[in-house]
Amino acid sequence: MMSHIPSVIKAHGVHLKASAAMVRLRLYDILALLPPKTYEGSFNALLRELVTEFTLTDNSANTTTSLLRSLCHYDDSVLLGSWLQETDHKSIEDQLQPNSASGSGALEHDPSSIYLRVPVGEAIPGPLPLGVSVIDASVALFGVVFPHVSFKHRLQMLDHFAECIKQAKGVRQQAVQLNIFTAVLSALKGLAENKSSLGPEEVRKSALALVMGALDNSNPILRCAAGEALGRMAQVVGEATFIARMAQYSFDKLKSARDVVSRTGHSLALGCLHRYVGGIGSGQHLKTSVSILLALAQDGTSHEVQTWALHSLALIVDSSGPMYRGYVEPTLSLVLTLLLTVPPSHTEVHQCLGRCLGALITTVGPELQGNSATISTIRSSCLVGCAIMQDHSDSLVQAAAISCLQQLHMFAPRHVNLSSLVPCLCVHLCSSHLLLRRAAVACLRQLAQREAAEVCEYAMSLAKKAGDPKDSTGMNLNITETGLEGVLFGMLDRETDKKLCSDIHDTLGHMLSSLAVEKLSHWLKLCKDVLAASIEAGAAVTLQVGKEEDLEKKDEMDDDIMFTALGEDDKSMPSVAPRWVTRVFAADCLCRIILLCESADKVHFDLAAARSAKLKNPKDDLLVLHLPDLIRMAFMAATDHSNQLRMAGLQALEDIIKKFAAVPEPEFPGHVILEQYQANVGAALRPAFSQDTPSDITAKACQVCSTWIGSGVVSDLNDLRRVHNLLVSSLDKVQSGKGSSSQLYSESATTMEKLAVLKAWAEVYIVAMKIKKEAENKPQREVKSNEEEEDDFGAADVLPPDSLITLVQPELPTLNHLWLAALKDYALLTLPAEFASQLPSDGGAFYTPETIDTARLHYRNSWAPILHAVAVWLNSTGFALNDPSEDMATSLQRGPAAAVHSQPSSSTSPASKTQEDVVKDRIHLLLGVSIEFLCFPRPEEPIEHVTACLQALRTLLDSPCVRTHIAEDQLLGVELLNVLHRLLLTRDPPSVQLQVTGVVWETIRAAQDYLQEQRRAKCKEDASEKDAACMLGEGGDTGGLVPGKSLVFAAMELLVFILVRHLPQLNTKVMDSPSHMPYKPQRLPEESASLVAATVTILADLPSLCSPDGSMTILPTILFLITGVLKETAEKTADNQVPPPVSAALQGIKTIITSPLAKVDKTHKEWTALIRSTLASVLEYSQPDETKPKMDEVSMLTAITLFLLSAGAEIVGVTSLQNGCMNRFRNALNSSDPWVQAKCYQLLLSVLQHSNRALSTPYIHSLAPLVVEKLKAVERSKPNSNTELLAVQEGIKVLETLVAMGEEQNRVQLLALLVTTLISYLLDENAFTSAPPASKGLHEFALQDLMRIGPLYPSAFKTVIGAAPELKSRLETAIRASQASSKAKAAARLAQTTVQAAPTIKLKTSFF
Repeated sequence: MMSHIPSVIKAHGVHLKASAAMVRLRLYDILALLPPKTYEGSFNALLRELVTEFTLTDNSANTTTSLLRSLCHYDDSVLLGSWLQETDHKSIEDQLQPNSASGSGALEHDPSSIYLRVPVGEAIPGPLPLGVSVIDASVALFGVVFPHVSFKHRLQMLDHFAECIKQAKGVRQQAVQLNIFTAVLSALKGLAENKSSLGPEEVRKSALALVMGALDNSNPILRCAAGEALGRMAQVVGEATFIARMAQYSFDKLKSARDVVSRTGHSLALGCLHRYVGGIGSGQHLKTSVSILLALAQDGTSHEVQTWALHSLALIVDSSGPMYRGYVEPTLSLVLTLLLTVPPSHTEVHQCLGRCLGALITTVGPELQGNSATISTIRSSCLVGCAIMQDHSDSLVQAAAISCLQQLHMFAPRHVNLSSLVPCLCVHLCSSHLLLRRAAVACLRQLAQREAAEVCEYAMSLAKKAGDPKDSTGMNLNITETGLEGVLFGMLDRETDKKLCSDIHDTLGHMLSSLAVEKLSHWLKLCKDVLAASIEAGAAVTLQVGKEEDLEKKDEMDDDIMFTALGEDDKSMPSVAPRWVTRVFAADCLCRIILLCESADKVHFDLAAARSAKLKNPKDDLLVLHLPDLIRMAFMAATDHSNQLRMAGLQALEDIIKKFAAVPEPEFPGHVILEQYQANVGAALRPAFSQDTPSDITAKACQVCSTWIGSGVVSDLNDLRRVHNLLVSSLDKVQSGKGSSSQLYSESATTMEKLAVLKAWAEVYIVAMKIKKEAENKPQREVKSNEEEEDDFGAADVLPPDSLITLVQPELPTLNHLWLAALKDYALLTLPAEFASQLPSDGGAFYTPETIDTARLHYRNSWAPILHAVAVWLNSTGFALNDPSEDMATSLQRGPAAAVHSQPSSSTSPASKTQEDVVKDRIHLLLGVSIEFLCFPRPEEPIEHVTACLQALRTLLDSPCVRTHIAEDQLLGVELLNVLHRLLLTRDPPSVQLQVTGVVWETIRAAQDYLQEQRRAKCKEDASEKDAACMLGEGGDTGGLVPGKSLVFAAMELLVFILVRHLPQLNTKVMDSPSHMPYKPQRLPEESASLVAATVTILADLPSLCSPDGSMTILPTILFLITGVLKETAEKTADNQVPPPVSAALQGIKTIITSPLAKVDKTHKEWTALIRSTLASVLEYSQPDETKPKMDEVSMLTAITLFLLSAGAEIVGVTSLQNGCMNRFRNALNSSDPWVQAKCYQLLLSVLQHSNRALSTPYIHSLAPLVVEKLKAVERSKPNSNTELLAVQEGIKVLETLVAMGEEQNRVQLLALLVTTLISYLLDENAFTSAPPASKGLHEFALQDLMRIGPLYPSAFKTVIGAAPELKSRLETAIRASQASSKAKAAARLAQTTVQAAPTIKLKTSFF
């Protein structure tokens, strides 16, 4: 094509040349984007075209490329003078540069720039002239292609370049040389990026000759490009000999040459060599390079040589790093000398000195904090150098000084005086020089990271000083009472430089993080002023909109003000209203302030506590007290005309609703503080649902709507309906289908909006169903009569629990089909690339094939709540299909759900499917989407999506048909558990782990129900097959569990992982490892405790899924884990509460011991051995030990009692176990803790009352004497607390039980023990009055017990009392005293009622 173009131009005229150039430009641009391998066969023709293009072979004009400066290093700007581009008037300076087309950009050069994306960092003024653009594109493409060209062709091109330069003369030679060097630099850069070599020796020689020739060129730009090319060549070749040869050549030249051009070119060559090869690659040349450059820097005859030498020296210092440490002192000495001796008019020299000083500070680094004499000298020299540069008149030198001070502050912050630096930076913020403002803000950004408070304080002190009439410095400062923060906010409105604005954002961000919570009012006022100013400006504009003449006059007036106010006082200048970018930043700051307050203190979100804190300390500033301002700011932003600001305002509104939704209103109990702002929220949301609103704003507003409705704030049904109607109107838009909406925005935007609406409805529906369920589970309250005392603001305003669901219900038939359609779309869009053929050719329900990539992102944001809502809906309807609008689903479907999990029924049309097929398809769709997501949750995926997915699974598994489906297909359950196990490895929060255990529990329960049904069916078929029915379950006859196919094995893997994560000491391998750190026992956090408890509960249920042999396979592990949990978590608590893991472990032990496995003959022997060894383990763990001072003896004793009561005497009646159990009871009875004694008596009582006397008798014989002895001892030391009293009472109950159990002939002796003990607890009349409450309680208890026992055993009681007269008299005295006391109390009660009776005579006059 390219070869035919010249003949076409010749035939049809020269006017086609521009069109031909545009064709070449487009071709080069496209080829640069494609991989070079795709057009490898056309390299020869392409390179010929490219070389012709930039060597100007067919171009008579001396057009030069605009890329050379950008290909040279940014640091070389001091040599090229390109710092002029870093000014506010860049576009003007660009046009004054020689050999540059910069600044001549205009739209007419390339109209496509109107819609093409501007590359990052490129100037905005428009495309360059076509001739320049084509050369630029050819140079860029040459750099892409060159690394893939053969060495032979590389040599030919380099030789051709040398020939072209030789043949060209004068100005043309300069232009050709500039273009060729740009192309060579582009090629070398491409080689470095591709990590390719330059080629053999002849290629290197040719390239070197080309480059070295330009080092002596009179044009500084070419010398700079040659130095850069030399460094790039050294980087690409990477051979020490080649680098040494180049360095030596420059050394020789510098030693012999006396002309400025050679000295400058070769000194830069040395710097570039070091820059691209690094300190290690060029270390052997360091000494020579430094000595030569130091000598050149002292050449006072030529300031240009000094500039280039110092610049190269700075490059060497930078690249050498610590290797340069030995040369720091002489270099620093030279820098200081030159700063003092070089005239200030030579600003380039001073700039390079500043660069050298900065590089030296970096080299010394953290050593600058030291106190040695050498370091102190270096530090002082650096500070002196900075001070000299700060006093320089040139802004670039001052910027270098600030940069050096910033480096010093980084390494030695204590030695930089902020009290003088910060005011200096504040003054520079008002400078007219961009580079100085940029340096000042960059330094402030660093200072604010560490010392934000000090920085703000010094800035304010400067403002006060400037405002003082006595102070005659006359500084022009804009700092007002808003401080430095206000100045920075103001700068955001004026500055256009991206780097500067980014640094201002960061500086304000650091200040906000450090100071916002302490100075809340100040920061909120700042944000409010910025946001409110936009409203005022908007109002002013609306007032001034009128006739065209008025507008023209206004424009003229603005121009007059602009040009006449320059020399006047600042007050006469019109204030610029904050721009939308600044206002968006202010709204973001508002959101950050809310987050900072949340992490600082919960009092910020408690109105009652905030008010009391404010009363105690009026200086306290708490966020909840500023809620009206927060709502107003969010409202202002959300209703602005700027779309970006509306988005930020809606986000702020959502954050406010989330954080303050639960804050109660202290003055109106039962109400929340946000209720009074219902109208504001509704008014802020309404504009976002208008027809002309962009889709992203409507999508965000839907999110806020769902948050507001679901927050439970709204107490008025009418207010709720207002916001609800907004969602209803947006749902109508969704139903309109893909092609019907007016295409004001792209199809992708429509997809985003529709999915956001469906997501919002899903969230509202989930909350509505949750409220309904909670209301159903609550006990019905009694209906109160309308009494006068009832509060005015009582339950009248509270919404009935079903009001929200009644609002959602009418839309449900439409919603559920839209939700299912969205889920099907999402399922298809998540298919791997190899299944792309399964995607519908005409797109899905909510996306078109053209926007498939952007649609994926929108689906990814919305699918989780939709999945949860569908699961809730299907569960509530029981997967019923009695919906008349079923036909609507078929119109939205773009392929059956089975496309995700291919099913035999997928070939049938939806209309011909049976109800069972549709149910299965829906189950597969929901499970498929869930499992696919949980397999690989992306790191950027919010944790809410994981939680929503797990909640959806739990809800699904609550449905009988899903449980049956999962239980029938065991591999599906195994896959689900394996995926959940994988999820736990990547996601750590306990909330996720709790959800996972919930799903596991539901899966296990489904399998249990299914197995029970199978066993029942087998027994029903044949009653004789009862044993065979018991054998059903995992493990069969062999007891083997196959990993990958066994549900029990998968569950065990997951549950063991959770236990070991929270109780690492359960893993014996880790504990026995020599590298393991000794474990310090510590209490589990509340969430972890709940998690371990849930895990243990599931573990205990796993044997029920196995056959007897299978149970024997897993039981050792399960029992080991449960007893391990008991051992690690059974610790005493202050309130004697049993921790959840302990109660779960005890329940688990009981579940296992009482399971039907105990009655299976085949495994009885193994079962007995297991139970005995488990009891032995518990006995071992409960052994009193100094290392376990906090062990909960009660829990351990409870576990032992469970074994005794449930396992039977023949299993636990072994002598060694029996003795161990008795010892534990004995230890507990002898405990110094009365609570332990009381619980021990209770447990012992349950053992003694066991129906099997063979079990209880040994314990009676062994422990009864000790019980009696303990109870007798109470006579000497009466109880002093209620707990001690409880222990005695429980002990007496044990003794009573022994009496009741005793044989008739022994009853008198046993009763004598009990009666004498009880009578010994009685107090005489004198002692009773002064006795402590516990002793009185014991007296009362003993007396009542004696009165109760007497009638139970009358003859025996008489015998005992008759045998001991002193006991009888003591008992009689106590009874008489008790009766007298009762009579006295009755008389007192009677007297009290008499006193309270109404007087018979009423006074006619009240004297009070």
